Amino acid sequence: MERNLFEPDHLAFRDSVRTFIARNVADDYERWEHEGMVDRLLWNRAGEAGFLGMSIPEEYGGGGVVDFRFNATLTEEFALSNMLSLSSGFGLHNDVVAPYLVELGTPEQHARWLPGFCSGDIVTAIAMTEPDAGSDLKGVRTTARRDGDSYVVNGTKTFITNGIHADLVIVVAKTDPGAGARGMSLLVVERGMEGFERGRRLSKAGMHAQDTAELVFNDVRVPAENLLGQENGAFGHLMDNLPQERLSIAVVAGAAARAAFAWTVDYCHDRKAFGQPIGSFQNSRFKLAEMATEIEVTQHYIDQCVVDHHAGRLSAVGAAKVKWWATEVMKRVTDTCVQLHGGYGYMDEYPISRAWRDARVHTIFGGTTEIMKEIIGRDLGF
Repeated sequence: MERNLFEPDHLAFRDSVRTFIARNVADDYERWEHEGMVDRLLWNRAGEAGFLGMSIPEEYGGGGVVDFRFNATLTEEFALSNMLSLSSGFGLHNDVVAPYLVELGTPEQHARWLPGFCSGDIVTAIAMTEPDAGSDLKGVRTTARRDGDSYVVNGTKTFITNGIHADLVIVVAKTDPGAGARGMSLLVVERGMEGFERGRRLSKAGMHAQDTAELVFNDVRVPAENLLGQENGAFGHLMDNLPQERLSIAVVAGAAARAAFAWTVDYCHDRKAFGQPIGSFQNSRFKLAEMATEIEVTQHYIDQCVVDHHAGRLSAVGAAKVKWWATEVMKRVTDTCVQLHGGYGYMDEYPISRAWRDARVHTIFGGTTEIMKEIIGRDLGF
């Protein structure tokens, strides 16, 4: 499948990512899956390789290039290698958190946080979801009460990607509880602040190497200079940045579907039943033909959205469309591929088993498929 969105610099970057995976990830990934998180040192190695903060100004150690195609290349390669825990962790850092820090941060905040962000000395997370508030941000109960030159933060967040390793967490909290969604702010909580505690590292159905955790804030005193953006402006800031987050998830979904399909085609050539390759049976051929077509159409759609985003044309509605569509295709493809593998598809010795487990959450996080359809439906006037 020909893809025209990448230029020579992106292709060279892709080669460097593949080399990085071979040298620093491949031999340890299975161990990280069993241990429930990657080694902290991997973040520093990624920083040394130039894979953190590609869009952050060079004066802070970043790549100095605002081009989402580099971000997409990085997460695609992790997904093609069946390492979705890394596409999630690094994607969260680069694609989700970086824009908040760069676009909303003050010069003082930039000097304080961005060098560590790029070197891997600072791992980041964003804490929106709570035990009783997921897609509905108006349901956030975490509060931040102004007290002199600080905010006092209280609340609990859950399902936080990079939650254990995170040194810097952007916390969505209510600073004006009576104003609903318009009374929330973004506060940066740093490792070591008194009252900031890690809860459980959550045990998940898939993406086992991704350190997903609960975070607890008990009277955490956060300096006022850690306010990110405008007080009570969190809702607008979140809406501005969600399209890139959703596009990032779609990029991973497209790559993961392509990888799963490729393994399955090979398996259907090699595996024999009743004296012939299982791919030669009509049902198998039809399933493979359906997936081949759907994957190619979806990849072209994703690529066009990446181009549109690079040009500043991707809307929130456009991002919602590509996010739900690509992740649902990913889910269908991995499930069909397991079926074509038969009993072996359920065995962890085959990569499709992990790919199937890891795929499932992508229709949920970053906004569920149902929420994406709601956004699109409202845009149609309903």
